[in-house]
Amino acid sequence: MTILPAWLRRPSILSIDAPKGPWGGGGNDGSGGGDGGPPRNPWATPPSGRKGGAKPTALDEFLKRARGGGDGNGLGGGGLPGGANARALWLIGVAIIVGVWILYTSVHPIGPQQRGVVTYFGRYAGTLDPGIRLTLPAPIAQVQKLDVQKIRTDDFPRDGDENVLTGDSNIIDLAYSVRWDISSPKDFVFQIKNPEETVRATAESAMRAVLATTTLNDAIGAGRTVIEARVQGLMQQILNDYKSGVRVQGVSIKQASAPASLIDDFNAVTAAQQEAAGNLNNSRSYAQQVIARAQGEAASFDKVYEQYKLAPEVTRRRMYYETMEAVLANTDKTIVEPNGIAPFLPLDRAKRLPEPEAPATAAPAQGGGQ
Repeated sequence: MTILPAWLRRPSILSIDAPKGPWGGGGNDGSGGGDGGPPRNPWATPPSGRKGGAKPTALDEFLKRARGGGDGNGLGGGGLPGGANARALWLIGVAIIVGVWILYTSVHPIGPQQRGVVTYFGRYAGTLDPGIRLTLPAPIAQVQKLDVQKIRTDDFPRDGDENVLTGDSNIIDLAYSVRWDISSPKDFVFQIKNPEETVRATAESAMRAVLATTTLNDAIGAGRTVIEARVQGLMQQILNDYKSGVRVQGVSIKQASAPASLIDDFNAVTAAQQEAAGNLNNSRSYAQQVIARAQGEAASFDKVYEQYKLAPEVTRRRMYYETMEAVLANTDKTIVEPNGIAPFLPLDRAKRLPEPEAPATAAPAQGGGQ
């Protein structure tokens, strides 16, 4: 009879597992713990053949699908149904995004007041009229919408007043505005880099060029309308030479006055000019009255001369009597009579003379003498 060593006679000692790791004991299933292997992954699915093993949880299924694994029924790997479903979902999502992008960048609603400039890879391809228009999607095609009916207004200068030199070497403070719109969307987009700044620079240049040939009186007086028309025409000519696609609607001078330091002197000059104009009008009116009176007298003389040619003696006598009547109408008259000289007055003056007093009668002498 063989006596075994004490450690062989205790089978429980042989069945004791290796020291458990932090996630539990190990085994010989390849998941860690046994035979000195590393601890089992706590997120790994327990072996399916292990008797009494835990069932996979929803978290395990999600992680396996995220890694492209199987569906938990022994179907795993990248080419199995679980991975195919994930790729299908990704493809559907990408297809939806691409479809929305194509729809968003290919359909262009153009308003009634707008025009759309189309470019293919930066090259001009055409202009879209109002309505719903279709183009190739971006980045192949790009559409820039422009409001061609909007009247844009630029005020000059931006701050304060602008000092401009006139043709007679005077300086005026000037403020004006320019109205313009888009006539050609293609030229507006491609011909000039900064259309707004180009319009401003053109307006300032044209205004200075026109005022350089204008006197101060015309600039601050009745010549504003002529200046505005000339500036508008010169601006349009320059912008057409640039092929800018801009149409100038009008130029309006809002203020044109002398500098503040000389405003009193200019007001005095303006008042003197107005007074001179008033005196000139009065002299012209008086001249017209004199001319009309002379023409009337000449016409009357012509009529008398016609009568004189018919009866010279009678006409001379009549003219003599009329002349004497006009001369003696307002003069005192004296009539010489045989018994003396007595004044003869007109009837209206005679009525105003006081009545002569009666002479006093002498009283008879009292008593008598011898």
